Amino acid sequence: MKNYKAYCFDLDGTVYRGKKGIDSAVRFIHQLQQENIDYFFVTNNSSKTREQLQQALANIGIDTPTFRIYSSALTTAKYVAEHFDKATIFMVGSDGIRTALEAEGIRIVDTDEARPDVVVMGIDRTVDYMKLVKASLAVQGGAKLIGTNEDVRFPSELGFLPGNGSFVNLVANVAAVEPTYIGKPSPVMLEVIQQEFGLAKEDMVMVGDNYDTDILCGIRFGCDTIHVNTGVTSTSIVLQKDQKPTYCVENLDEVKI
Repeated sequence: MKNYKAYCFDLDGTVYRGKKGIDSAVRFIHQLQQENIDYFFVTNNSSKTREQLQQALANIGIDTPTFRIYSSALTTAKYVAEHFDKATIFMVGSDGIRTALEAEGIRIVDTDEARPDVVVMGIDRTVDYMKLVKASLAVQGGAKLIGTNEDVRFPSELGFLPGNGSFVNLVANVAAVEPTYIGKPSPVMLEVIQQEFGLAKEDMVMVGDNYDTDILCGIRFGCDTIHVNTGVTSTSIVLQKDQKPTYCVENLDEVKI
């Protein structure tokens, strides 16, 4: 395996499962830090702010500055600000997406007070039926439907849990529309890292457990990819794909720097 100048890691299923770190990933990232090799975290989790993700990493023994953390919430907020200037937003989500939207000066409204131009959906662990009703009716009324990411499920220490894509698909099916997704497998977050740090694609590698998000993100971006057998997609399934990762490993102990 070649050496890279920048390693880009998914989080859920790659670096940790729920609140428990994946030991091989923690060891590998510590080695990158010791060798002064660039690393970044590229997550579809829109529920947390950069600071909250930083704390989640600290809790498993990885101390990192926030500038190394990129989330679908940040990317979605920038997309909405660029494409829907002065729009009103109905939001389904948590602290991460709310903070990111507010930082872009985007007006968040309830459907009871205004007719939204856009419905933005990120993972919301307190979502209830009426919130999904409001989102569905707003989209039927002409609002654009944007999901931070399309992950149908994600791994935890207990097993697989419903992901944001499950709820976005529900609203999309009710309103009979095709949603726009911003997170992986869209290569936008990798493109931002490349631009901000002046990296060449051949010097970057995307590391992840989920073929349909992490690995396809790297493939669509045009960089090498490493699939780890620690989360959503098993190696046996990955090896059946037409577009295969550059490397498949059981875990990151197999990767030498």
